[in-house]
Amino acid sequence: MIKIRFNGRGGQGAKTAAQLLVEAAITKGKYIQAFPEYGPERRGAPVKAFAKIDDKPIVSREPIDYPDVVVVIDSSLFESQNLCDGLDKKKGILIINTPKSPDEMRKETGFDGKLYTVNASQITLDLLKVNLPNTPMLGALIKVTGIVTIKDLENSIKIHFEKKIGKEKTQLNIDAIQRAYDEVK
Repeated sequence: MIKIRFNGRGGQGAKTAAQLLVEAAITKGKYIQAFPEYGPERRGAPVKAFAKIDDKPIVSREPIDYPDVVVVIDSSLFESQNLCDGLDKKKGILIINTPKSPDEMRKETGFDGKLYTVNASQITLDLLKVNLPNTPMLGALIKVTGIVTIKDLENSIKIHFEKKIGKEKTQLNIDAIQRAYDEVK
């Protein structure tokens, strides 16, 4: 089983990112779970979302205390939280939305495992004209983990978004995923 925790702020799409990922995985015959963890928080408050993907049925329903991967949608959360909590320092993967290099973030976080960075906020500002970094973070995630393919994710996004935001904006989200996939360091 691969266990992924998304850390972000309310309104940045952590819950949606987890849902899109597992919807892509289910088309590959995987067993999945995706769920958020938040209370009465509002836009901008710290939130977590979780995704579990496995080849066999998933029986546990609890939050993920020991993730294999942590996706940080908002790097300012490092100022107030230990986002590496529970992440194995040797086997774990940390993916951060930041313009900084992996070496800079390694120094800031003290995380010695596999650490990747991508400027997902800038990608969405360039393409979507809004800072909504959840979809490009999925591009970085699938590049470094290979959980699903870009095509799998593209299909999930089309199903989820085309009726809500139209084909043009949906395609811009797909373009953002591809760009993050290509730019993750």
